[in-house]
Amino acid sequence: MSSGLARAALRGHRPAFTGTAVATLFAATVISASMTMLTATGAEDVPPAARRAMAAHGVGDIALVLLLGSVYMSIFVVASTMGTAVAQQHREFAMLRSIGARPWQIRRATAAQAVAAAVPSALAGWALGAAPARWWFDGMVDHGLVPHGVPFRFGWAALPVCLAVAVVTSAIAGVLAASRFAALRPARALEEAAAGRRKLGLLRLPLGLAATAGGVLLSRLLAGQSAEEAGQGAFVVLLLFCVGVGLLGPRLIGPAAWLVSRLIGRFGSAAELAMQNVTTQSRRFSAAVVPLVLVVAFGTTKIAVHTTAQHRTGSAGPADEVWLDYIGTGLYAGFAAIAAANTLAMITAERRRDLALLRLVGSHPRQVRAMAAWEAAVVAGTALVLGTAVALFTLAPLLQKAFGDALPYLPWTTAGAIAGGTLLLALLATGLPVHIGLRRRATETLASA
Repeated sequence: MSSGLARAALRGHRPAFTGTAVATLFAATVISASMTMLTATGAEDVPPAARRAMAAHGVGDIALVLLLGSVYMSIFVVASTMGTAVAQQHREFAMLRSIGARPWQIRRATAAQAVAAAVPSALAGWALGAAPARWWFDGMVDHGLVPHGVPFRFGWAALPVCLAVAVVTSAIAGVLAASRFAALRPARALEEAAAGRRKLGLLRLPLGLAATAGGVLLSRLLAGQSAEEAGQGAFVVLLLFCVGVGLLGPRLIGPAAWLVSRLIGRFGSAAELAMQNVTTQSRRFSAAVVPLVLVVAFGTTKIAVHTTAQHRTGSAGPADEVWLDYIGTGLYAGFAAIAAANTLAMITAERRRDLALLRLVGSHPRQVRAMAAWEAAVVAGTALVLGTAVALFTLAPLLQKAFGDALPYLPWTTAGAIAGGTLLLALLATGLPVHIGLRRRATETLASA
């Protein structure tokens, strides 16, 4: 029965599971590229002189840090995307429970869905990782970080890592997302599927608060350490805050939408409806906020380190290390941006029934597009505020030790590009699925939903 449930879910929720496949594909590509860089620069047959030169530049340590960062971000994004995909099946789960399906059957079907979506994407991502890895390796050679003559190798070493991260993370995230709902009594499951769940779980709230408090505490502790120790601990501060935001997301975006609604309520019914949607469906929209927070926090932190150094000392640092830092930043930020756009598109595509109902009760397509744009603006604005706060707490101990001032310097053009890019990404990822959905008749959409 579970295999049949899995196939039915994949057919009935194609946008959601296409989204998980896309997230897994890019996660595996980033991991494959990072793993290839680590193995290529640490191969046993690398000449001793080249090995010493790379060690002097810290190439091996940098490659390891980039790999660990890639794995962390991949787990974070894949788990979030898979959880969103499973949450969109609650109505089907409730109906299955009402006709006698057992909780273990729903959990097993969810695991089967995760594997079906993850394995092909992980294999494709592993193969695609060769291209960015080669470009990355050639850039390191051109900048003198890797001596000429060190061969580039793309092999099988990255494949088990890609499969392990993609498949295991997807399966665990899917089962965890389905477990609580599958255990509900059928009547309660139907009620919650219709009304949605507003409260956080018993563990999610305290864990989120603990991660956030840990980030604040560690940031304060690092302010009293050496510049080197502060720099090493900054990444841990960033991780703690991102975990906290991920766990507390529904509690954060709801108040943010309420605050925005007080400011923009005068802009018409489309804006008011958008605020009501975000407030009442905070769990759904928080899934899109989290990867955007990653983009803003990680990108702002890495860029501000160099722009502040340039502003205060006249030098951003050694050109080769600065180049490598920006490359890694671009890789991570690009991956998180794709994940954020992918999640927003998933959420919007799954709402095609709601959008069709709005049209049937008299809403003009222009009003529906305006509502979606306001929702995207709230998501982007919330991510910018939270991401900037995370970046400030992460940078504070590092900059305080290095320059005696915890405040970073970020040119207004750079800050504007980050804010504008975040808003544009949210608008496009929301607007395109809405535009595609509006091209169909509302009655046809309802008949096929």
